[in-house]
Amino acid sequence: MKSTAVCSPVYTFGGQISRPLTVSNKAGRSKQFQKLLYNMCLKMSSDTREDFVSSTYVGCSQETSRKKMKHLTCFLVLFLISGVGSFDLVIDEIPDDVQDLVDLEIDGLPTSSKTRNGRYQRSTSDWGYVGDLVEDDDKIGLYSYKVQSTITSRLANTMIQAKMVNNANRPQHIVFDVQVPKGAFIDNFTMDINGITFTSQIREKSEARKMYSQAKAKGKAAGIVRSNALDMENFKTEVNVPPGMRIQFELHYHEMIRRKLSSYEHLISVKPGRLAKHLEVDVRIIEPQGLRYVHVPNSLGDHFDGITTISKGEKKAHVSFKPTMTQQRKCPKCSSTAVDGNFVVQYDVNRETTGGELEIFNGYFIHFFAPENLDPLPKNILFVIDVSGSMWGLKMKQTIEAMKAILSELRAADQFSLIDFNHNVRCWRDNLVSATPAQVEDAKKYIQAIHPNGGTNINEALLRATFILNEAQNLGMLDPNSVSMIVFVSDGDPTVGEVKLTAIQKNVKQSIKDEFSLFCLGIGFDVDYDFLQRIASDNRGMAQRIFGNQETSAQMKNFYNQVSTPLLKKIQFNYPQESVSDVTQSSFHNYFGGSEIVVAGKVDTENLQHLESIVTATAANAELVLETLRDVEELDGFMKKDRYADPEFTKKLWAYLTVNQMLAERNTAPTAALKKNITKSILQMSLDHHIVTPFTAMLIENAEKDEIMLADQPKDPRKGCCSGTLGLTPNAPNNNKGIPAWANVTAVPVSYMPEQRSPPVSSLSINRVDNDPHFIIHLPKSQRNICFNINSDPGKILNLVSDPGTGVVVNGQLVGSKKAENKKLNTYFGKIGFYFKNKGLKVEITTETITLKDGSYSITLKWADTGHIIRKQLLISLKKENNVTIAVGEQMSFMVVLHRVWKGHPVNVDFLGIYIPPENQFSPEVHGLIGQFASEPEVYIHHQRPGQVPEKPQATMEVKGNKLTVTKGLQKDYRTERVLGTDVQCWFVHNSGKGFIDGHYKDYLVPHLYSFLKKP
Repeated sequence: MKSTAVCSPVYTFGGQISRPLTVSNKAGRSKQFQKLLYNMCLKMSSDTREDFVSSTYVGCSQETSRKKMKHLTCFLVLFLISGVGSFDLVIDEIPDDVQDLVDLEIDGLPTSSKTRNGRYQRSTSDWGYVGDLVEDDDKIGLYSYKVQSTITSRLANTMIQAKMVNNANRPQHIVFDVQVPKGAFIDNFTMDINGITFTSQIREKSEARKMYSQAKAKGKAAGIVRSNALDMENFKTEVNVPPGMRIQFELHYHEMIRRKLSSYEHLISVKPGRLAKHLEVDVRIIEPQGLRYVHVPNSLGDHFDGITTISKGEKKAHVSFKPTMTQQRKCPKCSSTAVDGNFVVQYDVNRETTGGELEIFNGYFIHFFAPENLDPLPKNILFVIDVSGSMWGLKMKQTIEAMKAILSELRAADQFSLIDFNHNVRCWRDNLVSATPAQVEDAKKYIQAIHPNGGTNINEALLRATFILNEAQNLGMLDPNSVSMIVFVSDGDPTVGEVKLTAIQKNVKQSIKDEFSLFCLGIGFDVDYDFLQRIASDNRGMAQRIFGNQETSAQMKNFYNQVSTPLLKKIQFNYPQESVSDVTQSSFHNYFGGSEIVVAGKVDTENLQHLESIVTATAANAELVLETLRDVEELDGFMKKDRYADPEFTKKLWAYLTVNQMLAERNTAPTAALKKNITKSILQMSLDHHIVTPFTAMLIENAEKDEIMLADQPKDPRKGCCSGTLGLTPNAPNNNKGIPAWANVTAVPVSYMPEQRSPPVSSLSINRVDNDPHFIIHLPKSQRNICFNINSDPGKILNLVSDPGTGVVVNGQLVGSKKAENKKLNTYFGKIGFYFKNKGLKVEITTETITLKDGSYSITLKWADTGHIIRKQLLISLKKENNVTIAVGEQMSFMVVLHRVWKGHPVNVDFLGIYIPPENQFSPEVHGLIGQFASEPEVYIHHQRPGQVPEKPQATMEVKGNKLTVTKGLQKDYRTERVLGTDVQCWFVHNSGKGFIDGHYKDYLVPHLYSFLKKP
């Protein structure tokens, strides 16, 4: 038999022959796509086309090849490559009837933006004029590189889009390589090749890999590489693009911007790789709380100084970076771009309340909690430092530099010690010592003398640290309000002693107290970061990877600064159980200054008008109970009016927090069954919210779903399944009683709660000072009210109560109106001070804040807050913009009422009123303008007669041996009605109460807000 030569079309890459292109007449191939291929062929010269086709037939004679050209005008192979591997998307056979393609030709390019099934899709045909592109030697032009990011209440949605064109006369690889912040959720990726769009979907990982494998077996699959790099994650794909073809990439991801060191920092990687005709970074910020500031550091270099524009309003801001092509150049004649780095936007929001901000929208709530004006809690801190041989060189040098700086920042109230370990464990001190200057200097010398060598005994080092803390607590050396922590620094795995990581994790968990936290710093990529995350989150801490380079020292100091200022401990968030569901982590061990706690959940807005939250916590000198109340429709109008705001920001934030919480719980799950259940929940959340997590993958397909790319989780050889996030950890005990019934209050005895100790506001039998200032003294025995005014100068301090027996002082400082009326300047109380000497507590109330002071510690609430402060059986209860009640056990209570006036009022100012029940249990030594009436004087009123004004009769009052002319009139009680007040009848004593009070009113002037009244 005569043999017949068989030839198959193949393509070449890198000089190697790849597998034959399958030639089939597959049903369903769209004419639009056929038209695309034909149009690309039309752009080739006939010689190029002949050479192109001839070169693709291997083993065929020239004559045979020419015969094939009669049937095959041209063909296209779209080739995708990732990293070290190559993949291909195979295009089917060119149709026999070429005339069908000619009939479809319209102006040389397809114009429809619809897919075969009629759906609209992005198309490269809307690019407009693409000339004047600057090309490198590869003739690849970057038409545009656009980044759009919108932040809605900390939720950042970011889109990175690149439009490129291959202007060479040969197929070339075009790379889309961007960096995404670690912890961000990728939710969409599309690729448009001359109007043919590849769209994405999220699938369960094993299912996605199966589909990908099946497509790959048929030669119709490609990959996208995702890898880790510093604090970012690379997302990369390469496409082999035929000459003249345009391609558009578009990646979408979202993340929650976390607050660190008193600032939100939104970081966007901008690395276009070449000059772009149009380059733009556009960031919009929408924060209903209001923007405190917006700052864009010059992170891309001085080359771009002055190009960024910032427009800031009260609650919105717009940041724009649009360098021209000339401005992008590294030098005037350079063809390379200087745009290569991170674009950073920093901002912070206004905080009117200490109890946090509740934002409710579309059936979800987000609770942002970042209190300020709190004194730091004392720290008991142990530094455990790996000094094994692998730390030799730059890593050790940088660690020593960082530790010396960190030691210098310890506060006088802190206690500390150092442990360094290799195969042995050594302690600088066997116990905690105070952070005195001498001890700090000695510790620095110890650190400086360290020389790395030997193996790594992690187990013994951590157990020694927990032993020191446990012993200090057992001996009563730790302040009950202090925070104890271990900071562990290592660059490798255990090699000495116990080397099994699960055993080390179990040992540390068993030995560490519930009150202690473990923070882990992993240096470089040799350390098992997954293990550090597990052991940290298992013990109320967090982990962070430190990259072993010139920036190691700065990274370590930055991490320490995040945990160096604990302001609260045992924080518990409470919401009405009948109104909310699926609440994220609501119990936190510590709150650090400059950070933020975020809690989210679903809320029944259909059957609820207001949502209330109660946060309980322990501060440096008090127990806090903070209340927040928000209308469930408060945000509706604002959100619906802003076209840039994400209407699903609450839903996305809730999902973001929930998934990350479940990932952390999975890492520390004690049983395989629990871990499996958590995995199922994460998977379902991922599919429901269309996000890539460790248990899902993104499939990118064309409209026919016969050409597939796979975007999988990044691979890290020393890392577990789950990317780490810096955050607060759970496990704070939840054993508290509460107010109301659904709220858990930390260490608050029920007998001291405000419902039981607040003065009986319905009763008018109370001593009060209000307005300018009007004193109303209630005399219980005679059931009369006696009134008088004090006319003194602004700045003067009047003593109201001075009781040496109980150690209680109440003083008020006068403030004047803005100007005089009828030649008289009215004065009011602008500041009231309480001193409880026996408790060592001071309370200062102004028209702006309420501050509790205990020695060198203080805690401040704003009038915008609702909450309670508890310290040494002293309860301060604040009702938002209304009043403050101070209760001292069961013995006495006081109420201060706030009076607000219009800020632009030409005369009046904000002022305070004070109400003191006569039942307060003062000692017989009590005195003061009000205190002297604790012992009620004999009062006889007679000879009532008409006064100058008919409704104000006069009378004679005999008191303390004096006969006084008094006038009957009305004064106001503002406890229940703060605007109009409630009328109170009283007999008014003229001349600043002369004859009714002991001595002259000037006898009651004191030098300081907490001064006792001197005895006459």
